[in-house]
Amino acid sequence: MDASSITVRSARADEVDEIGTLTLEAYTADGYLGPDSTGYAASLADAAGRLRSAELLVAVDGEDTLLGTVTLALPGSDYAEISREGELEFRMLAVSPTARNRGIGEALIRAVLDRARELGLPRVVLCSSQNMAPAHRLYQRLGFTRLPDRDWSPGPKVRLIAFELDLPDA
Repeated sequence: MDASSITVRSARADEVDEIGTLTLEAYTADGYLGPDSTGYAASLADAAGRLRSAELLVAVDGEDTLLGTVTLALPGSDYAEISREGELEFRMLAVSPTARNRGIGEALIRAVLDRARELGLPRVVLCSSQNMAPAHRLYQRLGFTRLPDRDWSPGPKVRLIAFELDLPDA
């Protein structure tokens, strides 16, 4: 499968259980959830909550098989962590462990950038665990730069680092 056979679209309500499972499996497979992560694991699994309070996108193949997902949050919304006025934030980017290295993460991020342009928002931001090096390489390849003044810690053993991308054509 190549990236041209991937479609990114809005999630449907009948997909939330599968989306939650995929998100949790992706983070677990990469070792990003430790024994102290039960609260965040529950948040990752709660795609129904994300669909109610944010925009939820999915990547699917030609058979409509779910391959990945991402959550979009506007400033001040329930899922926004670091976004400010004029920024779209994305969170919980996840690609199924069985669908890796096919351009799905990139397709999802490009859809986020397109959505920001549609909304007239000139910047996209995100924060990511400092140990998610493969994701950081993807962000940087797509033009994101570090935004260290918005790095933060949601808990004593977790450090999140921030990234930004300005969209001059938004």
